[in-house]
Amino acid sequence: MDFDFTPEQAAMRKHMREFADREIAPKAQMNDRECKFDWDIAKKIFAEGFLGCPVPEKYGGLGMDYIAYGLMTEEVNRVCSSTRTLFSVQTSLVALTILKWGTEEQKKHLLPNLCNGKFIGCFGLTEPEAGSDAANQQTKAIKDGNDYIITGQKTWISCGSIATHALIFATVDSGKGHEGITCFVVDTKSKGFSAQSIKGKLGLRASDTSSLFLDEVRVPAENMLGKVGEGFKIAMSALDNGRFSVAAGAVGLVQGCIDHCTTYAMQRITFGVPIGQHQQVQAMIGDMVADCEAGRLLYLRAAHLKNKGVRNTLETSIAKLFCGEAANRAGHNAVQIFGGYGFSDEYPVERYFRDAKVLNIYEGTREIQRIIIAQDALGIRPANGSKAGTALAGAGA
Repeated sequence: MDFDFTPEQAAMRKHMREFADREIAPKAQMNDRECKFDWDIAKKIFAEGFLGCPVPEKYGGLGMDYIAYGLMTEEVNRVCSSTRTLFSVQTSLVALTILKWGTEEQKKHLLPNLCNGKFIGCFGLTEPEAGSDAANQQTKAIKDGNDYIITGQKTWISCGSIATHALIFATVDSGKGHEGITCFVVDTKSKGFSAQSIKGKLGLRASDTSSLFLDEVRVPAENMLGKVGEGFKIAMSALDNGRFSVAAGAVGLVQGCIDHCTTYAMQRITFGVPIGQHQQVQAMIGDMVADCEAGRLLYLRAAHLKNKGVRNTLETSIAKLFCGEAANRAGHNAVQIFGGYGFSDEYPVERYFRDAKVLNIYEGTREIQRIIIAQDALGIRPANGSKAGTALAGAGA
């Protein structure tokens, strides 16, 4: 095994770190306070082409591999989880899904515009009654000539209110269960389509999260992604990519906690010495560092398999579970190290603590990841087997 990064991977990591420190970090705290999606930052991200990192150059992307993409995502989340959400949705859930399942015409039309930010995508899978039970889709798509009429509701959809295009999963035959689910690319300007932002979130306050409403939205049949009945397989393959970027982002959050805690611990004086000299503080920082290193290796293993084109549901689930839990441990310990200051938003660790919680909820809860991993170990349902996948997906997108 080669643990060294290529010059291209290292350069992307360095470039993203400098960009994040210069453009994202200075405004992260204020955007969180104001619950503001920052279009100025987004436009700078679009201009750099970051959203097309793993998309081939022929479709307007940077043509880099998944290791570079993981490192880039980690660096973004090191300073702001809300900004990382844009990458997870636009790149992982939408662009890479279209790259795998779209027709050549769809890819040529959609991917360059997703990479440069002219189009903003969202992933419409979760419903009020379909979170972890993703196959329980209530949204209906009825064939009408050369079109489909879609009616239903989606919720907890990241980027839902700012999206120009939505991947909408709907059932064309509820009697077929998950085999009746079909995916459509829906223009959000279509008549009958509306979105409502969800306010009062615990974390990710500077990202957009919305409910989507489709009231007899007419969608041309050529906007179908994949074939009739392939929607569930499409959703599960998309979640493999989404969980990967969440895992990488979680490692970035842990690294952010380490950066702030090590600096603070050598500045804050108690009992005549920096708190970094107290063994209890050292123990918490030591745990963060160990978690960070282990989590990074886990998501890089998944990236390696993605680069090889090998199915990686199991490895991605393991990375997502571990890294999400590690981020929550790091956020908790970071607030503890900062003490009273950690309880206010004077320092970023309070934001990290809140943002960490969603990492073991969306893109498949920690409980769902444990089921996937355990069922593979028990031989009940091979995670990387030939079956279509598990019907267990997880709330939020």
